[in-house]
Amino acid sequence: MSDDDDFMQDSDQEQYDFEYEDDDEEETGDVGIENKYYNAKQMKADNPDEAIEEFLGMPALEDEKGDWGFKGLKQAVKLEFKLGKYDKAVEHYTELLTYVKSAVTRNYSEKSINNMLDFIEKGAEDDKAYHCMEKFYSQTLESFQSTNNERLWLKTNIKLARLWLERREYGQLVKLVRELHRACQKEDGTDDPSKGTYALEIYALEIQMYADTRNNKRLKALYQRALKVRSAVPHPKIMGIIRECGGKMHMSEENWKEAQTDFFESFRNYDEAGSLQRIQVLKYLVLTTMLMKSDINPFESQETKPYKNDPRISAMTDLVDAYQQNDIHRYESILQNNKDVLADPFIAENIDEVTRSLRTSGVLKLIAPYTRFTLAFIAKQLKISVVEVQDIIGFLILDKKLEGKINQEKGTVEIDNRSDADRTHAMKEWTSAIGSLCRTVLEESEGFKADDSQSLGGTAMTGLVSTGTRGGGAAGHGAGGFGGGRAKHPKKGLVGARGGSMVLN
Repeated sequence: MSDDDDFMQDSDQEQYDFEYEDDDEEETGDVGIENKYYNAKQMKADNPDEAIEEFLGMPALEDEKGDWGFKGLKQAVKLEFKLGKYDKAVEHYTELLTYVKSAVTRNYSEKSINNMLDFIEKGAEDDKAYHCMEKFYSQTLESFQSTNNERLWLKTNIKLARLWLERREYGQLVKLVRELHRACQKEDGTDDPSKGTYALEIYALEIQMYADTRNNKRLKALYQRALKVRSAVPHPKIMGIIRECGGKMHMSEENWKEAQTDFFESFRNYDEAGSLQRIQVLKYLVLTTMLMKSDINPFESQETKPYKNDPRISAMTDLVDAYQQNDIHRYESILQNNKDVLADPFIAENIDEVTRSLRTSGVLKLIAPYTRFTLAFIAKQLKISVVEVQDIIGFLILDKKLEGKINQEKGTVEIDNRSDADRTHAMKEWTSAIGSLCRTVLEESEGFKADDSQSLGGTAMTGLVSTGTRGGGAAGHGAGGFGGGRAKHPKKGLVGARGGSMVLN
């Protein structure tokens, strides 16, 4: 078995569901021991205690330690652990380890012990089981250290590091990780390319620890170092872990685009590994899509499309659809009816930003026609509390997206509508420009000397004003406009201003 094969077995128990049986057993001439072994295996389901006795009786039937005694002890230890007889399991596992030095081959013993530890790790469900598992690791390390089996030493220590991580015993984990890093280096302190696969798994454990403890500075440094490792062909689950932690790191920095990239890569790797974690990471990917305010559907890619109608992801699918349609009521209803979405602490922590963004858009859309309104009115329309409405309005005012003031005593908001004031100011400038043009034409134009103005009577000024463009256009048609223009009725012309805009008849 190659290093990579071993690594793959160690790294993904969800994909590689081991049959912890001796499918590679070799038949020997001792028919009595062989029959005893298979009879005991048949008792495992119905009479596990009797099966244990049969398995434990096998070593005594051999003149010297051999394969059948080793196999019998393996089966007994697994049954004892499964039945919660942890002290007995540790006792007989210690006896089992005495066989690895001479009774069985190095490769067979290494494979068997590695599979045994996988079985124990997979079956541990409470503190007593974890304590037992810790003793298994300790006994294994002590045994194989004397045989100088570095590969199994690394694998066992990595399993022990996973145990410390799961139990959040970070002090123990830090010490062990340092030791593991040294084991993956050459004498000069540089990385050993032949141990790149192990190094990546150690990085993944350390990155998870710093992600849990929110030490973004260390996490970022290790994340970048892990991505630069080129001497290994890592199992996709390990890269899924590294990318997932990287995505969470980018989210904490509000770097939505980088987070989206990492979550997509994490999902792709978990999917390739057959890990159930792919569903959770897909939810994170949907979350970043909303935080980016993107109109692109995250389920349009070839990798994610098969999960679009997956019931485990349907709530997030509906959420992103409601968000992209700016439907605040549907969005709130989905969250209310799918409490399990917020069961993940990471989603619960970041969904507030999405909700706030959607509510802010809803407030702006709702208040657009008004210059004065009550907080209670907005709260009722959006189905949120008055306090939340006040927070949103306050944020909009501070962010200069809204000009107004809140009267907390009366619970009202008054908007400073600058559009009318700006329009009135523009009209004043336009009127001033017309007056200036009139003076220039009357005083300097060759066509309006004293005699000419008398012959034209009182129609010149009327024509000047009446030929102005409506609604704020330029005054008249310029000097050339008077030559061929015809005077309007003297009673018509500049009538006045209505609502801040000039009206011409």
